[in-house]
Amino acid sequence: MELHEGLSGITRGPWPIVKSIASGDITVTRIYSERPDLDAAAIPCAQAFGVTVQLRDFASHRLWRAGELVFEGRRPRASLAITDLRYQWQSHQLSPFDNIRFDIPFARLRAFSEEVGRSAYAALSCVEGRIDPVMHGLAQALLPSLDNPQQANPLFLEQINLAMLTHLSQTYGGLHFPIGRKGTLAPWQERLATEFLAANFNEPFSVGDLASRCELSRSYFNKAFKESFGRTPSKWLTEYRVARVKELLLQDLSIAEVAISCGFADQSHMTRVFTSLTGDTPARFRRKNKPSNVAFGPLGD
Repeated sequence: MELHEGLSGITRGPWPIVKSIASGDITVTRIYSERPDLDAAAIPCAQAFGVTVQLRDFASHRLWRAGELVFEGRRPRASLAITDLRYQWQSHQLSPFDNIRFDIPFARLRAFSEEVGRSAYAALSCVEGRIDPVMHGLAQALLPSLDNPQQANPLFLEQINLAMLTHLSQTYGGLHFPIGRKGTLAPWQERLATEFLAANFNEPFSVGDLASRCELSRSYFNKAFKESFGRTPSKWLTEYRVARVKELLLQDLSIAEVAISCGFADQSHMTRVFTSLTGDTPARFRRKNKPSNVAFGPLGD
């Protein structure tokens, strides 16, 4: 029997139990079961990240990505997994479990990063089984809302989402939020600087010119930028270019074309920079992340 109540959808049967609630475009789903073995289930594809938090120890579990077994084992309580839902995922629960998954659209993550004056090309690192007490606490805080969706406070859900996006983007997305504002760029300068860097990422430009646009000397601008973003303008730009490379490698372009499109001198230059930051060559990254049966588009599409 299926029961739909307002914001939530609750599927009741022998097992598993599924409860969900939506806040804006972010969906939160709790799935739990006391059965020792369930049939393998496909996870719907979406232009989103799935962030799953285990509420209890999960003794045995298998996970496939695009038909390839990528995980087999246990996940401890409070562990977190981040998956790119553009892939075809299939999960097989072999023991009792209880978890909460946040489905976060790429567009929502990008909008959040733009709202706080950070990189427009925000993405999360896909991690497996990392203990994360913050996400575990946020997931637990949502249990009453999942149990009683009609009584859920929209403002409370919005604040939980904001806390979650801030934590995820800083911990797994590389965004930096300075504790104090002393010695940092003003908000308008942060936005101007990142918009300028993003617009000119594949062309030569002068940092001195960017500093002048922010009405600062070059030396002070460099120091204030690092205080604001946790990295120098040069480092920020390199990481931004590599993020663009990752996106273009999932499309039907040659590696040489990707290099030129992202502002590198040539393919060899891009390979050196990309490998130093990711640990993979561009070719290896493409083989690992672009199965032939998965259609990709840019984050946010």
